[in-house]
Amino acid sequence: MVRPRYLNDVLAIVAVAAAYFLAAELGLRFAVANGTATAIWPCTGIALAALLLYDYRRIWPGILIGSWLAALTTPDSVGTAFGVAVGSTLEALLGYYLITRFASGKQVFERAQDIFKFSLFAGLLGPAVSATVGVTSTYLGGLVPPATYASVWSTWLLGDAAGAIVFTPLILLWVENPQLRRDRNRTVELACLFGGLIFTSWIVFAGGLHSVLKHYPLEYLYTPFLVWAAFRFGRRYAATATAVLAAIATWGTAHGFGPFSRESLNASLLLLQAFIAIMAITTLALAAERTEHRRADERVRQLAVTDPLTGLANYRQLLDALDLEIKRSDRGGRPFSILLLDLDRLKTINDAFGHVVGSRAICRLANTLRVHCREIDTAARYGGDEFVLVLPETESDAAQQVAQRISERLRSDGELPMLSASIGTAVYPHDGASLDELLSAADHSLYREKGTSQSKQRSQT
Repeated sequence: MVRPRYLNDVLAIVAVAAAYFLAAELGLRFAVANGTATAIWPCTGIALAALLLYDYRRIWPGILIGSWLAALTTPDSVGTAFGVAVGSTLEALLGYYLITRFASGKQVFERAQDIFKFSLFAGLLGPAVSATVGVTSTYLGGLVPPATYASVWSTWLLGDAAGAIVFTPLILLWVENPQLRRDRNRTVELACLFGGLIFTSWIVFAGGLHSVLKHYPLEYLYTPFLVWAAFRFGRRYAATATAVLAAIATWGTAHGFGPFSRESLNASLLLLQAFIAIMAITTLALAAERTEHRRADERVRQLAVTDPLTGLANYRQLLDALDLEIKRSDRGGRPFSILLLDLDRLKTINDAFGHVVGSRAICRLANTLRVHCREIDTAARYGGDEFVLVLPETESDAAQQVAQRISERLRSDGELPMLSASIGTAVYPHDGASLDELLSAADHSLYREKGTSQSKQRSQT
């Protein structure tokens, strides 16, 4: 059992190291001001996501190895490259610790307040450590003149920060939920969203209209698309839209196009990265707030139709279900049945065992109903210790069979005290032509059942 775990750890380390190295090689293509510092550094996001997704104690060597190998492809010496790798590893570990300790860990992108904490930890504190250790190492190696230390440090910091802010949520959110909803309307809307985003990017960064529009602040044209992604599709697609924007904008800026184009390519990329980082944090925060509001609305809707003790439908939802079945039966001519259940001896259970056990007895009956429910059935708490089970397209004989199975299951559920329930049945429209008449017929059937049961008990005594 030890060997497969060891092999899995080795494969994970190799995978992280390879991903880090390949991303570093891409980022170093933009290291124009200094051979070791670049404004494009997706590796930070990859490293941080890997630590958050897997056991950091097994993954961090992959970050160290990948960073060291990437640094060896620059003018850095072996010793200097190791110092750079140590700084990058410390950056990822510090970001991981702070996010896990203060910002909900892997769930960091679920709440806006945690997203802002993430922007501080991963977008400032962690990159500051990497920039300080890395630039100092290259300075001691003679690759950074004292006069350029501050500018190289700033480039290093901003590149790492933007990489973390753009790529960490992109990886985490897609790994968390990789499935796609197969909804035609949603697919069409997504195509319109990303089609519009890409077309706008082509106008701004493809260069065709650069001579005419280069002096205008066209970067704000992206805001509606990012807000659209955040409010309509949530955090996952908001992060994706930001990443698409970052990729196209980086390509255009690197070729001298777009509103961030300056005489210095490094200055152009730094301005772009600052813009992308701000838009990414804002978009993710909007998406998180929207997701929280949706969840709150769903909880309110559930509370409005759900019994808080049992989790079954409440009286209001029961009336809606009965009204719907009556209309459906009137249209189709097919009857439906209801079962009215009353838990026997609840007061005796409360007096003998306490109200906690009494509440548990009610929940046991509710769970039994839930087990015997079809998807089209509705189980509801009618009030107190009474429940109703609505059985669409069910005749009287079938309803009696369901009632018998419920009674048998309740008596043999294995918990103490043993429970039993009296059950009355009614069939629409035979036993009642309206909602009130139907419930009244079920109530009369229930008390006939109770009377019969009590007579049997007295005769046995």
